[in-house]
Amino acid sequence: MTDLSDSTPAERAIEVEGLSKQFKKGPLAVDAIDLQVAAGEIYGFLGPNGAGKSTAVLMLTTLLPPSGGTARVGGYDIADQGSEVRRVIGAALQEVALDPRLTAREHMRLQTALQGIAKAERRARGDELIERVGLAEAADRQVGGYSGGMRRRLDLALALVHRPSILFLDEPTTGLDPQSRTSLWEEVERLSAEEGMTVFLTTQYLEEADQLADRVGIIDHGKIVAEGTPADLKAEIGQSTVVAVPLERDRHGQLYELLCGLGEPSDGAGDDGAVSVRLNADTGGLAGVVRELDRAGIELADLQVHSPTLDDVFLDKTGRKLEGAGDDTGEHQTTAQEA
Repeated sequence: MTDLSDSTPAERAIEVEGLSKQFKKGPLAVDAIDLQVAAGEIYGFLGPNGAGKSTAVLMLTTLLPPSGGTARVGGYDIADQGSEVRRVIGAALQEVALDPRLTAREHMRLQTALQGIAKAERRARGDELIERVGLAEAADRQVGGYSGGMRRRLDLALALVHRPSILFLDEPTTGLDPQSRTSLWEEVERLSAEEGMTVFLTTQYLEEADQLADRVGIIDHGKIVAEGTPADLKAEIGQSTVVAVPLERDRHGQLYELLCGLGEPSDGAGDDGAVSVRLNADTGGLAGVVRELDRAGIELADLQVHSPTLDDVFLDKTGRKLEGAGDDTGEHQTTAQEA
């Protein structure tokens, strides 16, 4: 965890100690979590459905009272200074709260008024944000005719009306097409890089956390089970996974026995007779595997080494895969030819 103990309240954008939420006659949704987020940081809160991500965000945005623990957002206590917290945050939550009968421009007019933007500035501020999220051509269309991606982008724009210093995004790209997802990622990166905005992003998509987050916290069953930069978390796993396909099918058993001597079997066998093994740290990587294969005289139709991913981290920390693992297209693969 990043140590922000000597920093000012403004530098400690989010501070959480022992935060819990116990629902009456229900589960312990969030179980005494601790975390800190620095000002200007993009923090990815990664976990499966039901892990406690959204419940944590609802507490941090003052929409749900905690059962225990404390949290300060923008230097303000979420329990005792709710109005101050709401002045410094923006939030785009899972359920997009838009009136289908209003246009984007009408939504902006309403939101700027509610946020106390000076009347002379409202039109310009609304138009600026509509342009920024790529909705200028649809600004005067009713939102009921918008696609899911367009609604998400408008919801983000509305969350930015009052120029918050901290932005909460709760699974903002769920259900979006790849183009809409990429556009939203670009805007989040711009907000952090150019405006210094702190972004607290919950997601179940591994690629999203890897792409955007400066640091990641993995939550499972209400507890934070790992935290660090994506690179550091993957480095903790250390081992790469090798996937090999024998040229001769009848040598599958020999190949399996050889590779299992170099690591632990993992998921990955397919109809092509592939053998998948997570390598031991002392194997020597792809070069070490090739040496052993040459020594045994086993010819291959294909050989790949997969570097550790956040999916591997999640599997290591929780013993299971994340639902969004199949969308992690950022996994690096090294073939024998590349090596």
